[in-house]
Amino acid sequence: MADPLAAETPAQAPHPGRWKILALVGVAQLMLILDVTVVAIALPSIGADLGQGRETLTWVVSGYTLAFGGLLLLGGRAADLFGARRLVLAGVLLFTLASLAAGLAATGPVLLGARVAQGLSAALLSPAALSLVVTLFEGEERNKALGIWSSLGGSGAALGVLLGGLLTAGAGWPWVFFVNVPVGVVLLVALALRLPKPQPAAARGTLDVLGAVLVTAATGTLTFSLVRAGDKGWLTVSTLGLVLAAAVLYALFVWRQKSAAAPLMDIGLLTRRPVATGTLLILVATALMITVFFLGTFYLQDVRGHNALTTGLLFLPVAAATMVGANAAGRVIGRTGPRALGSIGLLLAALGMAVPALWDGTALMVVGVALAAAGTGVVFVVASATALGQVEPHEAGLASGIVSTFHEFGASLGAAVVSSMAAAGIAGTDASGFSRGFAAGALAAVVSAALVLLIAPAPRPQSAPATS
Repeated sequence: MADPLAAETPAQAPHPGRWKILALVGVAQLMLILDVTVVAIALPSIGADLGQGRETLTWVVSGYTLAFGGLLLLGGRAADLFGARRLVLAGVLLFTLASLAAGLAATGPVLLGARVAQGLSAALLSPAALSLVVTLFEGEERNKALGIWSSLGGSGAALGVLLGGLLTAGAGWPWVFFVNVPVGVVLLVALALRLPKPQPAAARGTLDVLGAVLVTAATGTLTFSLVRAGDKGWLTVSTLGLVLAAAVLYALFVWRQKSAAAPLMDIGLLTRRPVATGTLLILVATALMITVFFLGTFYLQDVRGHNALTTGLLFLPVAAATMVGANAAGRVIGRTGPRALGSIGLLLAALGMAVPALWDGTALMVVGVALAAAGTGVVFVVASATALGQVEPHEAGLASGIVSTFHEFGASLGAAVVSSMAAAGIAGTDASGFSRGFAAGALAAVVSAALVLLIAPAPRPQSAPATS
């Protein structure tokens, strides 16, 4: 039977420059991912230079990922309404300008404002770029392209620590932001020349700004409660009150999506097993990744006494392990399905994080987090392929926005939780907090593996040879 989508728009015909476009938007996405972990390695230096404490330093990471994640659904919807090309170009331009402002920041509030602006521009860029990948590729090529995309995200996070170490130890921490400026200018020119011309809008509607405000406020409130818990306590009235407020805001967001004429997202989409599995995996994998980098950079510099450059170099095996895990998953997911492969990746991550949780020492920590990184590399590929592998072209922006939203929320919540659990260690008074943080990550990975076994769709049977 002929594919009913094959006769649709020219988007179904392979675009001759699709692999070059993938390379360009891949570099743009890499820049966004790098800006989480490249900053993590610079946090001790930023804190010393600007006189900022643990809570503010946590928000240097979480402020970016919160704005990024909170507005991603809006960005995904905008990509569907106004065209991915426009959103990609606007996102690159704004991200470049915000990076310049962050590098020039002389106070903590100015830096946080620039980080929020970076997150906003990333929310425009990321879902639009992923939408291009989904629409430019079909069939097995799409799976390969999504595998490359996921590999860039996972390995880029690890490489960001190395780059952050090189820049912080050399030119200084402002250059972890300044480096984005020339890259952004080159990308802007190259993308403007190569991206396909905008097609007539297939969808009409409005942007649900209220929905975006509600979901961002909900996650911001939850993140704030988790960051404060390290100093105020986990079961205090203030902490529990903030968690309750976040739950109310999330409920209002769901109500808004069910009642709005043009909702930000289809809540029912999250009840489909492939999408539910993919979003769970992306949330957990990103939280685990941030746990590794956030705890690792403070542990290696403040407890083990390594400088920023040495810390960055020590994360090289982590980068390599992430790429190996992602590439291996991309090759076998078509045969294994998400249930087995996702669970294996999470259990591998749990095993790796258990090493620094149980034993002290630089070498053991590096070996453990490299093993955990290989597992999260597997999970990133499984998450993207499961949630996005079968979306229709006209929903590509929205679906990409949903997946990317859970990615950034995972980063925000992961940074907040481990920052609070290791608060005394980050303050330099009790190194045991780092062990608790890694142990919590290992436990979360095991629980998530069990959930994946319950909710992930079974592998599709391989097509049997045709018989006449």
